[in-house]
Amino acid sequence: MAEHLMKTYQPLPVSFTHGEGIYLFDSNGERYLDAVSGIAVCGLGHAHPAVSKAICDQSRRLLHTSNLYQIDLQEQLAGRLCKVAGMDRAFFSNSGAEANEAALKLARLYGHHRGIATPQVIVTEGSFHGRTLATLTATGNRKIQAGFEPLVPGFLRAPYDDLKAIRTIATNSPGVVAVLVEPITGEGGIRIPDAGYLSELRALCDEHNWLLMLDEIQTGMGRTGRWFAHQHAGIVPDVMTLAKGLGNGVPIGACLGRGKAAEVFQPGNHGSTFGGNPLSASAALAVLNTIDGEHLVEHADRLGHRLREGFSQRLGALPGVVAIRGCGLMLGIELDRPCAELMQTALQRKLLINVTAGTVVRLLPPLITSEAQADDIIGGVSDLIANFLGTDT
Repeated sequence: MAEHLMKTYQPLPVSFTHGEGIYLFDSNGERYLDAVSGIAVCGLGHAHPAVSKAICDQSRRLLHTSNLYQIDLQEQLAGRLCKVAGMDRAFFSNSGAEANEAALKLARLYGHHRGIATPQVIVTEGSFHGRTLATLTATGNRKIQAGFEPLVPGFLRAPYDDLKAIRTIATNSPGVVAVLVEPITGEGGIRIPDAGYLSELRALCDEHNWLLMLDEIQTGMGRTGRWFAHQHAGIVPDVMTLAKGLGNGVPIGACLGRGKAAEVFQPGNHGSTFGGNPLSASAALAVLNTIDGEHLVEHADRLGHRLREGFSQRLGALPGVVAIRGCGLMLGIELDRPCAELMQTALQRKLLINVTAGTVVRLLPPLITSEAQADDIIGGVSDLIANFLGTDT
């Protein structure tokens, strides 16, 4: 009964009862092609047998004990993630916002250990890091911050993909201890930085003894055609946050640390009642095993090229299409006008898409999408946009 829900969302007029692969089915039995994956969560699609089996099997054994005790599955998951990411230690939470909270607390504690009384973290405009008070402050979107003042102090903001601005901050702000940035902005419109941005940011952090903290909550877990988006740049961060695709729908987040960052937290510094419990860890291990075993990272890379080429051919020359950009299965089609209504129009065509930053059609199809299904997405979305713009493809 919707009247008993707080009005934090305005959901589209559809209710799904079950899913299969990249498709969802509504209460009337109608089938929808899901090109947004629950906002980059269901990378293995819906009702994936390996994840379903892991959840069912674990639910029969043990759901929760708390982190007062060792959790073998959590330790296994930490080891697997650290190996594939080149990191040293992991802390598990329930969401991406909590993972970023952990990273921000880690950065402040790191600063205090260096004798900095008021540590500051550089964040960027157009970013999105969560809706808790600290992550809301770190987010570069004034619209979602409005009304929640006073915000949390200790943040300095620079334009995204602007190293000069960060160098200026470095000169004028001795209290900086870390930089938190998305390798590719998600909510900010699928903005991909210049090729040298992350590598030069890595060098700048090394020069000033800052922590480079990357929010890979939307870009991680194979989404961009690498396990993690920063791997395209050939660098490794000091801190990395994950969530979304890590559990394929089971709530779990992770904050990974390397080197000096991995040793900052000690017992009592941070914690989580549910974080990394046997159920969520079991689901995440099933996700990792499936992505690895079915070579879905490489598949996402190949399929991303197919989608971008297809959209370029169908939409690239249309008036009103500003840009087509993406990396792997994280794509944005920017239009020259607001287009939020396309979500409703697409729904009527049994197609699930998203619009972000007002003018960007965001596509995040599951990693298991086939070439034929990718072609269906190209055709459906291209027709949708062409009709919206009043042109023919």
